[in-house]
Amino acid sequence: MASQQRIYTAALIVIGDEILSGRTHDKNIAQVASWLQVQAIRLKEVRVVADDTDAIVEAVNTLRARNDYLFTTGGIGPTHDDITVDAVAQALGVPVIVHPEARAILETYYETRGGLTDARLRMARTPEGATLIANRYTGAPGIRCGNVMIMAGVPSITAGMLDALSGQLEGGAPLLSETIGCWVGESEVAELLRETEKAFETCQIGSYPFWGEGRTGANFVVRSVSAEDLAACVQALTQGLEATGRTAVAGGI
Repeated sequence: MASQQRIYTAALIVIGDEILSGRTHDKNIAQVASWLQVQAIRLKEVRVVADDTDAIVEAVNTLRARNDYLFTTGGIGPTHDDITVDAVAQALGVPVIVHPEARAILETYYETRGGLTDARLRMARTPEGATLIANRYTGAPGIRCGNVMIMAGVPSITAGMLDALSGQLEGGAPLLSETIGCWVGESEVAELLRETEKAFETCQIGSYPFWGEGRTGANFVVRSVSAEDLAACVQALTQGLEATGRTAVAGGI
């Protein structure tokens, strides 16, 4: 019987003109995805948006509605173009406030670093009703508003905020996976992949082609929340590949 376990999902919005211009190479997608996997939450989609209020509002409202969690990275610093907090507040329909706990954290952090200037105080602004995500590196906290997690864009700081969230989110069924490798072109087994995936509704099959040893191959990653269904799907795919006269390599090539 197919597994009916609840699968928790998340989306990520990467915010910043510097990402879209190519000046900065995003590293947060991979680390957020890896962290979510450990939390047993599946990353379903990622958007990269400019430092534009309307674009952020639209993305926030679309993605928070169809996922259990929404993460944003970028745009929460001390400068005028850090507009993520304002945009998320607008999306949620609440005002922006100076969070008293965030202000106290920043006052302590900057006490020996030149004091809490107006620019630095911007990092204490949150949508009303938010709670804080600890930041052990620079003091300026991340922000949690319902199912929306607002985090820094600097990867090392994002990592610290993710650390602080570890075990704090309700997760779902862990996504299990197994890999099968085969020296075959994707197009030659496209129908087999489609039919196998169709036969196992709780499973997904990802195909990852490569070129080596002067020939074409592919690794097929089968994913499922059900260990039983995963094993059955892997067996069916293995048998299907071998029925074409090819060798299926458990664990991949």
